[in-house]
Amino acid sequence: MPPEESLLSRFLHTKSGPLMVLRETLSTVLLVALVGLLLFSVSGLWPPMVAVESGSMQPNMVRGDLVFLTEPGRFAPSAAVGETGIATTESAAAAGSGGTFGVAGSVVVYDTPSHPSPIIHRARFWVDEGENWYDEADKRYISAENCEELLNCPAPNAGFVTKGDANNRYDQANGLAEPVRPAEVRGLARFRIPALGCIRLGFGPNSCFA
Repeated sequence: MPPEESLLSRFLHTKSGPLMVLRETLSTVLLVALVGLLLFSVSGLWPPMVAVESGSMQPNMVRGDLVFLTEPGRFAPSAAVGETGIATTESAAAAGSGGTFGVAGSVVVYDTPSHPSPIIHRARFWVDEGENWYDEADKRYISAENCEELLNCPAPNAGFVTKGDANNRYDQANGLAEPVRPAEVRGLARFRIPALGCIRLGFGPNSCFA
């Protein structure tokens, strides 16, 4: 009569029954945990990914893209503004740096009280507190004849002027946000996985099927 197998041996080698289900479940949980740990170690953020909810960054990002982020201080571009780790369209062009997602300047994910979810837009240029940035602005992206007619001008605080690549106004010119402070930036977009973010968006008003 063969010796009875130990519980550990049965757990490791059984091909059916509740022990197999438990083993496969634990293996899956461990794999997911290891992948999450790897992503966190690279990005410095948790969660390290966000789903694009609108078409404001088309054609370089589309609704349903899953975007991988890193904290701004990691892999900072040489054209970064000061110690922010963020390059603007203006600073990247001046340094002759290449673009990210088709255009010069970092794509940032930032929080603003006026919007329930983070905004994924491009940093266009930096303004200091109290700065009249009307002359620096590209007139295609404002609807004003002078600083007095331009929202958030003079700048109420130091920060980035941002814009969705597909939008016809700066976020600060249309009232979406004040100049974006570095502390309000969750992370920098590094690469995207098309359509995978649709799972995260589900079937709500911002879903890929709305």
